[in-house]
Amino acid sequence: MSKLRVVHYINQFFAQIGGEEMAHIPPEKRDGPIGPGLAFKAQFGDEAEIVATIICGDSYFNENLDTVTKTILEMVKEEQPDLFIAGPAFNAGRYGVACGSIAKVVQKSGIPSITGMYIENPGADMFKQDIYIISTKNNAAGMRSAVKDMAPLGLKLARNEKIGASIEEGYIPNGVRVNFFEKERGSQRAVKMLLQKLAGKEFVTEYPMPTFDRVEPQAPVEDITKAKIAIVTSGGIVPKGNPDRIESSSASKFGKYDIDGVNDLTAETYETAHGGYDPTYANKDADRVIPVDVLRQYEKEGRIGQLNRYFYSTVGNGTAVASAKKFGAEIAKDLISQNVSAVILTST
Repeated sequence: MSKLRVVHYINQFFAQIGGEEMAHIPPEKRDGPIGPGLAFKAQFGDEAEIVATIICGDSYFNENLDTVTKTILEMVKEEQPDLFIAGPAFNAGRYGVACGSIAKVVQKSGIPSITGMYIENPGADMFKQDIYIISTKNNAAGMRSAVKDMAPLGLKLARNEKIGASIEEGYIPNGVRVNFFEKERGSQRAVKMLLQKLAGKEFVTEYPMPTFDRVEPQAPVEDITKAKIAIVTSGGIVPKGNPDRIESSSASKFGKYDIDGVNDLTAETYETAHGGYDPTYANKDADRVIPVDVLRQYEKEGRIGQLNRYFYSTVGNGTAVASAKKFGAEIAKDLISQNVSAVILTST
C-alpha cells in the first residue's frame, strides 16, 4: 500500500529562515519535510510522507491575503496530496490566521486540511467552524504533543474515516455535536469532578462556561476643563511609513508617538497600518480615527485641560486577547506616570 501524500505549510520562523526581519518573504515550495515536518514524518511512520513544504512570511501572507492564497493553493495542487497540514501555530496570531486562512481555502478545493493552535489564538475563533483545529499549548514547547494529536486526525481525514467528538480527537469544538459512549456514567463522572474540586485539585468540566473580564468603571472626571486627556487606538494610526512596523493583522506590538505641536494629522504625515478595513479615508485624514484636530480645538477653547503629548496605537485586527491585555497594561502604566486624567479609546 502506497503512502499518503502530505503537503505541509509553515512560516519563516519554523523554516529557520529568520524571525520578524524575514516575515516579508513570499511563498516558496521545497521538497520533503522541514522543521516541524520532521516530527510529523516520525509520527506518520510508513503511513504517510510529506512530499513538499510551503513556506511564507507571516507579514507577506497577511498583507497579500487574496493573491497569496491563490498562489499557495496552486503549489499545493501541483503535488496532488491526500492531506494538507498547516502549522501548528500555537499562540502566534499572524501565523494562526495564515494557517487557518490557507487551510480553509485548500479544504474548499477538496483536499482534507488540518491545523493546530492555542485556543486563544485569533485564528482559532476565526476558523474553528471551517476546518479541524487541534488544540495545542501556547508555545512551541508543545510541539511534540501537538504533532501527536494532529497526525492521527489528519490520517483519518485523508482516509475519509469517521471523525469522533472533539474530546476524543483533540480538536477545538466546532459547534457540531458528535455522540459517543463514555466509559463511566454521568453520575460517577460528576461525583469525581466534585471530589476533585472540594480537594482543591484540578478537574476538567464537560460543560465549560465562557469567561469574561469584568472591569470596574472608574469614577467620572471631576473637572474635564483641567484634565489631561490621552488618545489610545486600535485603529492602527501611525506616522507615515509605519516606523515601528506594526503588523496589519495580529499585531505583536504597539507604538507611542509624539504629537507635541501637532494640530492636524495630514495625509502627508500619518496613515493607518490596519489591514482589517478600507484604509482610504483614514489615510486621507487620520483625524477620522483619532480626533487630534478636535481635541486641539477643545484645548484652545478651555473645554479640556490638555491633550497628552503622546498617543498610543496598535492594530486590533486578529490580535490575540493575551497580546491586547499586555499592551493595555503597559500603556496604562505609562499613562499613569504622565498623570493622565482620562483616555479616549478609538477603534475603527
